[in-house]
Amino acid sequence: MREREYSAQGGGHSRRKKKAYENRERLRREIRGAAGDILASSNFRRTRRYIQHGDMTVSGHCLDVAEYSLRISESLHIPCSRRELIRGALLHDYFLYDWHDREHRSPARLHGFYHPGIALRNASREYPLTEREKEIIRKHMWPLTVVPPTCREAWIVTCADKYCSLMEVLRFHRGQSAALSG
Repeated sequence: MREREYSAQGGGHSRRKKKAYENRERLRREIRGAAGDILASSNFRRTRRYIQHGDMTVSGHCLDVAEYSLRISESLHIPCSRRELIRGALLHDYFLYDWHDREHRSPARLHGFYHPGIALRNASREYPLTEREKEIIRKHMWPLTVVPPTCREAWIVTCADKYCSLMEVLRFHRGQSAALSG
């Protein structure tokens, strides 16, 4: 009897794992479809060299934020422009430098306050951005960026960014999205 119960439980566990894997692959395909140009760009690929939090790269962080943004939108049934959500999430930390370097660490630089503007400037030079995408990039550090986001997509990315950053600092997230940009 116990073998049957154990087998039934084990089967449910593998089905859940399989479903989670399929869902993740579906989200990754959607991200590639909406932002293949960003993922293939030399500057975005360059962000693989910079560490964001803990041992997570900037590109890995941005890919995770895009994925978790989609998950938040779906699980809370928040209608939004998924394409703009993805593209804004991928470009929200497009500052293109290692913020741990001494020149970027000084009190006058205050990376947390200034990098959204730098990321927006860099992304604007490389991609035609919609107003929503600009809003996502500009306001993702709220409340440090005193004015709060004004569109759903920016709120979602702001929340996903905070969640992913916390998980990275606590070392629960580790570079698992590297395969998507590779």
